[in-house]
Amino acid sequence: MLGKLTGWEDTIVALATPPGVGAIGVLRVSGPASFNIVNQLFTGKDLLAQPSHTLHVGVLKEGEEQLDEVVVSLFRGPRSYTGEDVIEISCHGSPYVQERVIQALLHAGARLAKAGEFTQRAFLNGKLDLTQAEAVADLIASNTAASARTALHTIRGGFSKTLRDLREQLISFSALIELELDFSQEDVEFADRTQLYHLISEAEEVTSALLASFSLGNVIRNGVAVAIVGKPNAGKSTLLNTLLNENRAIVSEIAGTTRDTIEETLNIDGIIFRLIDTAGIREHTADIIEQIGVGRSLEKMDQADIIVYLFDVRDESSSVAAIRSELQEKGKPFLLVANKVDILGEETARLHFPQELLISARDHRHIDILRQRLVDLVLQGKAAAGDGTIVTNARHYHALQEVSRSLMTIHKGMDEMLPGDLLALDIRHCLHWLGEITGEVTTEDRLDYIFSKFCIGK
Repeated sequence: MLGKLTGWEDTIVALATPPGVGAIGVLRVSGPASFNIVNQLFTGKDLLAQPSHTLHVGVLKEGEEQLDEVVVSLFRGPRSYTGEDVIEISCHGSPYVQERVIQALLHAGARLAKAGEFTQRAFLNGKLDLTQAEAVADLIASNTAASARTALHTIRGGFSKTLRDLREQLISFSALIELELDFSQEDVEFADRTQLYHLISEAEEVTSALLASFSLGNVIRNGVAVAIVGKPNAGKSTLLNTLLNENRAIVSEIAGTTRDTIEETLNIDGIIFRLIDTAGIREHTADIIEQIGVGRSLEKMDQADIIVYLFDVRDESSSVAAIRSELQEKGKPFLLVANKVDILGEETARLHFPQELLISARDHRHIDILRQRLVDLVLQGKAAAGDGTIVTNARHYHALQEVSRSLMTIHKGMDEMLPGDLLALDIRHCLHWLGEITGEVTTEDRLDYIFSKFCIGK
């Protein structure tokens, strides 16, 4: 793990709970002077004499002014989140009270924490590696069960262990190969090339699986854009309302009612779908506003991850076949959905459209099947954030791409019987990128950028 890049001699404070009115607000203090600073304000008990991991009720006072009655939680380093002495103050949730207590702590010698500074200190003090630290921010931002499980898996060290095991084995081989260079005149071989070959092959498989998981990880973290498209009056707005279980879009029998795109989010089995209801697509219209809406619909189609093309079950099968061909040419996942089956009847509709999904948006018929089809298109047989590692971070993905390239270079070098010094150089390059992911190789500027994206108080 990195040593401390900069001195952390000062003590920081920040509000750890969301700003605003609430029952309780929690202020976090971390640093070498935490106990001395809070002890100046806390009455009734000497906090310096109290053991770690204990709670104490008392009154905070600055001079003669009583600030609030609080509960303080004591955590002596290194058995704390940051690895330093930490005190958390639970005060009443008045923004005025919280700000007044923070000001008193600042007057007593603390300073305001920067965004992510508590977690940055935890990283620099060896409590977390960089992947775990970034997963803390992901967990805070998670809005589905799948994204929360993925972040927790990384926080618990699942991703880190995979990388650490690979890195340690490569370091061991690299050391043996470089040792051979010191005995080049003796023609000895310390590193078992066959064993190294197997290790590189296994590492390539692991890296390939991690890279492949990024598409699912990106879905879990950012959601899936689904464009609901089709001709005017196909029932797109009715379908949106049915999926959302609310009247979000205006519905009428008049073709072209929807003039602009409407976007809403829907959580299905822990995956966020960003549903986009678009204006009906038709080639010729004299209405200028409708022309603009159609243009935006086509744009949303191109930008979407999945296309749901809705058509009236009474449409000609030949025109639907043409639409299928056009969607296939686009090369992105799509669903062809026949709506208004309540009008024609399912048996008759199935004769006309044996491959398509039949629904009635108005009667909520087979909507559960449509939901499951959407999930299946996203997962494609993969589990939605189970116990395995899923890459959700673009920085990790880029570094893993470099790891993959380095492993291929090592593999090729061994096939071509490269000398040990060149092989060792390729292994060091691979180790560099593995270290970039976990934070064992990084710079202070990079750390400042990563932690600046965290919230204040974390």
